[in-house]
Amino acid sequence: MTIALIFDLDGTLVDTAPDLLNALNTILVREGRLPVQVPDLRHLVGFGSKVMIDEAFKMTGDPVDPARLDSLIDAYIAEYSSHIADASRSYPGVVETLEALKAEGARMGVLTNKPQELTDLLMSKLGLDKYFAAIFGQGRRPYIKPDARIFQDVVREIGGPSALMIGDSVTDVQTARAAGAPVILVSYGYTPEPARTLGADIVVDEFRAVPGAVRRLLDTQ
Repeated sequence: MTIALIFDLDGTLVDTAPDLLNALNTILVREGRLPVQVPDLRHLVGFGSKVMIDEAFKMTGDPVDPARLDSLIDAYIAEYSSHIADASRSYPGVVETLEALKAEGARMGVLTNKPQELTDLLMSKLGLDKYFAAIFGQGRRPYIKPDARIFQDVVREIGGPSALMIGDSVTDVQTARAAGAPVILVSYGYTPEPARTLGADIVVDEFRAVPGAVRRLLDTQ
């Protein structure tokens, strides 16, 4: 393919919600709270640990004490990193599709707002890092999605005149638009709003449909 492919991680390549929410429930139980169910907070994956902890505490009793928030976030991240790939799995079709794209010579990168150290750990444990020429998480630069600069940094590292974003959320759409790039969304991710309402160029229902969607976009350019 003549265009570089930049992928989001959580909700696009990997279903990370089970391990994220198991770590959150571990913290809640330590704090004397009841655990929450996966469907209750699944839509908050991708908005950061602060948002998840805030919402989980509101759902299970008194709001979180602001003076304790930083320590709770640290405890949550430590718990999550220790169990980062216990239940997290690539979505159906991801590995086969990445294999095929790599065999075609596609230039691919990952751009996520997940902290860089957690991104690297997860990608390595699931064996996905070998498919990507660049992996950018939060902390690699002082700016994150939807800032166009982080998208452009990934594209420069991969090499190539143009690129396309593949994600699952409004943040991915905003990132692509800020960078003047096309965007494909998957419909199975973590967005609280239906993916088809977010303004993507194409929405697909399974990862295997991504290469065909990319070719359709290229044919219209």
